Amino acid sequence: MDNHILESKSVNVYYDDMHALKNISMKVEANSVTALIGPSGCGKSTFLRVFNRMNDYIEAFRMDGEVLMEGKNIYHKKMQVDELRKSIGMVFQKPNPFPKSIFENVAYGLKIQGIKDKEFIQNRVEKSLQQAALWDEVKSDLNKSALALSGGQQQRLCIARALAVEPRVLLMDEPTSALDPISTAKVEELINELKQNYTIVIVTHNMQQASRLSDYTAFFYMGDLIEFGKTEEIFRNPKVERTQNYITGRFG
Repeated sequence: MDNHILESKSVNVYYDDMHALKNISMKVEANSVTALIGPSGCGKSTFLRVFNRMNDYIEAFRMDGEVLMEGKNIYHKKMQVDELRKSIGMVFQKPNPFPKSIFENVAYGLKIQGIKDKEFIQNRVEKSLQQAALWDEVKSDLNKSALALSGGQQQRLCIARALAVEPRVLLMDEPTSALDPISTAKVEELINELKQNYTIVIVTHNMQQASRLSDYTAFFYMGDLIEFGKTEEIFRNPKVERTQNYITGRFG
């Protein structure tokens, strides 16, 4: 894998005395979907949040090792975390639109960057909603409160909001676990389209989703990265028995 955009090198994460991630080294290929799988509490979400420094908010958090984006250490003390988060967007498990209009939700990131050009904002909002496969459903009603949308629409709105600032990478923490099957299918279809232009790292509990959606799969267990490789190989022919047992539902 030479075409990688993100890399962790010997990353250890601790919350006080708890060793949450143990010596994780892994590369994330550009323009691909990488799924992080494993039982609850195995370190998947902690690892995902290492890439946009969301763990920094947790008081007990400390980390050693390196996390690189395009070869630059994102934990370097000169790193501008706000700039980093423009490049690496995040979509959470539960849709979390702001209590504002649909339009204002998507424009929010642009406005906090100080962009005032109305036409530019208008165009970017429209493009982001189109990319998130939501435009046709909301275009006649952009002033409606985002909170009036259905759960699935809210999640696609949160994806549009993340896309509006044109990130390079999109981190998704179980983005469909709170959604019904129809909305889940729409979000999955969307993820498939987005990887043409973005690199996506997704945490999922759903084995079928990981096998359908991702190009690469990383299996975590108790803070260790047990196995990482092409999704097809991990699911068809895992090298480690524990991976096999997890994928076939013998534990987890």
